[in-house]
Amino acid sequence: MTTARAAQIDYATTAYYHLMNRCVRRSYLCGMDKDTGKDYSHRKQWLVDRIKQLASIFSVHICAYAVMSNHYHIVLYVNLEMAKNWSDEEVLARWTQLFGPSTAKQLTKFSLELAQEKLAELRARLSSLSWYMRCLNEPIARRANLEDDLDGRFWQGRFKSQALLDEGAVLSAMAYVDLNPIRAKLADIPENSEFTSIYERIHSALEHEKQPENLMPFSNETDPILPKLNFSFKAYLELVETTGRIFREDKPGRILDYHEAILSRLNLTASGWLKIARNLETEFCYVLGQGVKFKNFAKTHRIRLPKGMKTALSCYRLK
Repeated sequence: MTTARAAQIDYATTAYYHLMNRCVRRSYLCGMDKDTGKDYSHRKQWLVDRIKQLASIFSVHICAYAVMSNHYHIVLYVNLEMAKNWSDEEVLARWTQLFGPSTAKQLTKFSLELAQEKLAELRARLSSLSWYMRCLNEPIARRANLEDDLDGRFWQGRFKSQALLDEGAVLSAMAYVDLNPIRAKLADIPENSEFTSIYERIHSALEHEKQPENLMPFSNETDPILPKLNFSFKAYLELVETTGRIFREDKPGRILDYHEAILSRLNLTASGWLKIARNLETEFCYVLGQGVKFKNFAKTHRIRLPKGMKTALSCYRLK
């Protein structure tokens, strides 16, 4: 039975989410389609550009992304405080970027009270994951169908979301997303993993000696306003690199000693980290985090314990 979206997304519990959507029938409609022999790889850049464009309009920050041949992943942070601080004029300007000036024209016909209600609705939409995904998926589908001279669905039903309940869950989801091309044997090392956030972060550091402005910064960066990921880029890069080596059959390895500090702070065991980073989609449903947080999430929403409770208990250290 499908779980209601309201039970999967709870901004009061966490602002971090892992989102994923697949092409219809899992076809390679954003890569080299094996069935038709057509190459749709240029559409990956469409998605990357749109993901970042929408992040500049919505009150969200992108932590990680990966665009594959038949699906994509995003880890993002919903910044409700940012949306609250926008003026009415800024809300309207941002909405106009998405749907043109028609809304502004309609507001002039409303009474002051109705106009304020409409602006409150738009403000809420601009911090909504469902609206973010709608504004991401629909234009890509229309553009692809126009290119193919086809009608019909491009994406496979509802997008999948996972609430990331703690730092360990956020880091695990980011690494899982960034290592998608390596796991699929489409790239050998992170700096060759095109259409991923790790690729963008590495090349921005090499070429510009800074992190991309359109991605959520790490804690060692100095911007006092933006929310930050609570670990350094160096530690994250080392962890992803080592995990990627363990994924690859031709490069067996282990979690090196210098990673123990970050795993300890995240309350994850080394074996637990690998289990989550390898099996984030298969072992967990729509919640990821420590076992006690699973229980609290289920209790808050009056639902059964989500899939993954047993795995979470085996991956995190007992306090």
